Amino acid sequence: MAGALRLGGRTFAPEELVVMAIVNRTPDSFFDRGATFGADSALRAVERAVTEGAEIIDIGGVKAGPGDEVDVTEEIRRTVDTIAAVRAAFPEVVISIDTWRAAVAVEAIAAGADLLNDTWSGADPALARVAARTGAGLVCSHAGGLAPRTRPHRAAFDDVVADVVTTVTGLAERAVGLGVRPDGILIDPAHDFGKNTRHSLEITRRLDELSGTGWPLLVALSNKDFIGETLDLPVPERLEGTLAATAVSAWLGARVFRAHQVRPTRRVLDMVASIRGDRPPTRARRGLA
Repeated sequence: MAGALRLGGRTFAPEELVVMAIVNRTPDSFFDRGATFGADSALRAVERAVTEGAEIIDIGGVKAGPGDEVDVTEEIRRTVDTIAAVRAAFPEVVISIDTWRAAVAVEAIAAGADLLNDTWSGADPALARVAARTGAGLVCSHAGGLAPRTRPHRAAFDDVVADVVTTVTGLAERAVGLGVRPDGILIDPAHDFGKNTRHSLEITRRLDELSGTGWPLLVALSNKDFIGETLDLPVPERLEGTLAATAVSAWLGARVFRAHQVRPTRRVLDMVASIRGDRPPTRARRGLA
């Protein structure tokens, strides 16, 4: 198991299971359809997520999939003021910016972001240099060679897990070479990104190969298409599948869980931690009276 993970003012021990709450400053998110696009709505969502047990807030300004063009200026406009407001309201929370652009990262960190969540596998090589220069954390992901905001077409790998391991560990080692703190780096297989449903299921089944690399492992499973296709369910009905994948991933060594629905995710992770022996029951009176 990897060592402690240090993000912002927080240090997470190897056995801790951490919830990263998703707050999208976008009008076209696949899950909430713009529910947190407004600044006030976003801050209310952050407050709710923190109350329900999120330790990291991940703020994004660009929909992952294809859609309307969002340039750097607009992405900054959507995210940076919200980051500053969250930092002021919740000084202890870890703030992540979901971006692949170095120019956005610079402004986000100045406003209070602690972590650069690059879901597009180093598409902008300068992003890691920003993390190195500022001391921010960095997520190193696998996107199957795709450019940002593109969908896979007939994705094929000789061994998808081997490809993921090679890519994310290579990005992590490059980041360390540039001066990024090793205790601020996470790896992310990026389920669905550049992959079909069978690939994402196989990655989940073999997640111990990723956690076994020694790098802290983040998984972003929440309501994704591989869950919807596996169970033949639309986006609003994917919670149970998400939580099943969450429990399996936690058991196999994932440490950070990017989630839309914080409270059920937190409860699942607490139960896994207790079964694993890392968390005592909140109450244990049964059979003792």
